[in-house]
Amino acid sequence: MRSVLEAPAGRRLKWVLLVAWLAIAVFAGPMVGKLFSITDDAFLSYLPSSAESTEVEETKEDLAFSTGQRAAVVYLREDGLTTQDRQLAERQANELTQRFSNYTDGQPPRIVPSADGKALTYLIVLSSSNDSDVDERVVEDVGLIRDVVQQPDQDLRVYVAGPAGVLADQQESFAGLDMQVLLITLIAVAVLLLLIYRSAFLWLVPLLVVAIAAEVAQVVVYWIASATGATITSASVFILIVLLYGAATDYALLLISRYREELRQHPDVHDAMRAALRRAVPTIAASGGTVAAAMLLLLLADLTSNRALGIAGIVGIGTAVVTVTTLLPVVLLAVGRRVFWPFIPAYGSKPRTSGGVWAKIGAAVDRRPRRIWITTGVVLGIMTIGLTSMNTDLRENDAFVEPLGSTHGQQVLQDHFPPGLTRSTDVIVEQDKAEEALRVANAGAGVLRADIAGQSQGKAVLDIRLDATPDSAEEQGYISALRDDMHAIEGADAKVGGHSAIYLDIAEHNSKDAALIIPLVLLAVLLILVLLLRSIVAPLMLVGTVVLSYGAALGVSALVFSEIFGFPGADSSLPLQAFVFLVALGVDYNIFLMSRVREESWHHGTRMGVLRGLSATGGVITSAGVVLAATFAVLTSLPLVAWVQLGFVVAFGVLLDTLIVRSVLVPALTVDIGERVWWPWRLGRGNGLAGVRGNSAATQADRDVVGMRQK
Repeated sequence: MRSVLEAPAGRRLKWVLLVAWLAIAVFAGPMVGKLFSITDDAFLSYLPSSAESTEVEETKEDLAFSTGQRAAVVYLREDGLTTQDRQLAERQANELTQRFSNYTDGQPPRIVPSADGKALTYLIVLSSSNDSDVDERVVEDVGLIRDVVQQPDQDLRVYVAGPAGVLADQQESFAGLDMQVLLITLIAVAVLLLLIYRSAFLWLVPLLVVAIAAEVAQVVVYWIASATGATITSASVFILIVLLYGAATDYALLLISRYREELRQHPDVHDAMRAALRRAVPTIAASGGTVAAAMLLLLLADLTSNRALGIAGIVGIGTAVVTVTTLLPVVLLAVGRRVFWPFIPAYGSKPRTSGGVWAKIGAAVDRRPRRIWITTGVVLGIMTIGLTSMNTDLRENDAFVEPLGSTHGQQVLQDHFPPGLTRSTDVIVEQDKAEEALRVANAGAGVLRADIAGQSQGKAVLDIRLDATPDSAEEQGYISALRDDMHAIEGADAKVGGHSAIYLDIAEHNSKDAALIIPLVLLAVLLILVLLLRSIVAPLMLVGTVVLSYGAALGVSALVFSEIFGFPGADSSLPLQAFVFLVALGVDYNIFLMSRVREESWHHGTRMGVLRGLSATGGVITSAGVVLAATFAVLTSLPLVAWVQLGFVVAFGVLLDTLIVRSVLVPALTVDIGERVWWPWRLGRGNGLAGVRGNSAATQADRDVVGMRQK
């Protein structure tokens, strides 16, 4: 095993690995852009085939009966529509009827004026399918509609809303985001590496390695999706980029830090790299394994959008670990010590394990560990209070950070027209139960009217209009009640779907996925920590601190979203996705710290092991945390509220975990628990500062830290 870990440091093998990686990079480069060409962001594609709204859409396809994607053309004049406005709307409606005659059968749409005389609207029904190719046609068709209905003067506003308008705006807002995310992430990582290393050359090495890793990861995800037919969303690709750049840079920082230490103890760079790999790779592998395990469990999710994150996460983390442990070492060896210029670590120079801010923090924690961990725990607990105000009922109309044309149109429809005008709820029943289902529906709560829209092949389709604002909690309640009523009809085999039902099903499946995956992630992380640290107490402590950190990050974020950003709610996917990333990545930094603490504790006792471990790893782990937070913060530049929220929560949570939990809470708890933290295993040496004072073999670094504690 040792020879495998040290293999990249071989004098000849390093050149073989370097050439192999360069060949892989050249091969992967031209294929990178293909991943975005297969992304699917249609909400219906997020749902499993067993979801009720999915079954409704599939049945409608089989019956060749579908209401299609509705585009609502909305006209608004605040001081009242004129005769010329109505005539203009009629002419444009007729022109659109001719342009889309294959969808409308040549029949002009019914123009509906508002009761206050300020607005009117009509519907154009576009494609009736839900696959991604048809989505592209819908975007093109909405563009044609907008070309036809350009407003002739500033006082008359015309919007294209409805499901088709929203879909078109969503797809158009995604254009160019792949390059935007990549460039912002690349610049953020480059700037931070320059600040961290203050070297003319060193920052380029991890940046180059991570860029190659990102290329390879995108190609691998493309191959997997093409071979398996798995749904890949735009969000999963964006997260693949930020996660890989952040995690791979973190692993690179850890390996380079250890390599720098070993260069001071070995005259030959190959020997130094062997020692660095021997000590750093197990920690990197354990860290990557923790994140990969969490991502793997996402494959158990019902929602394909969550499974897409799992696929992207597994490939991203796996590529990061492999690249950093095989390509980064050979590049560093090829360049030699001069890569660290102007701060070249000379053989025999003093290692930086004493003094500095982290040694001072460790000494402060050691003086009053119990008071510190109790105070920190209480503060984090208070931060979780924000969870009580959090709701996950983000509406479609509030999904964009900046309102788009369809958003304004939807608002006009809500302000000037009765509910249910542009959005219907569909019910599929057995044909012989259609009349009974119709009577039950018309008697149901919140139903404005119900009609039999069509019958075919032994099935009937009911068109139902609800007396509620689209995507509101009231509408979701009516849909749930309607499902209960329809399911109670014996022999009807009723299914309730439609646009709003899709959103309801997504929210319900997100809750179901969270209930299944969150406990499994906690169990998986706990087992990995037990195997790595060979302890039960320490893993339980670490998992508990990370969960507390997650609650604090989400609580503060909920308040920021509502009070500062003005978001009316959170996306239903946020709790699960934020949990998976924060717990897995938060444990990452605890693994970095506690692996070093355990190593130092074997020789110096647990208390001194904590102080030395914190002093040795404080700088690199903090740098790693800042890098990872910066990469996830890139998501806040995107146009969808769900992405902004996930980016903010993870970035804030990583900083909280790095600066507070790992730097203060975990060291204080470990010092206070003492040797029992390694139970049921025991380390080789005893705990206590007295052993350091009286031990002639103790290093000067030990005495420096002890002296700092006594000040």
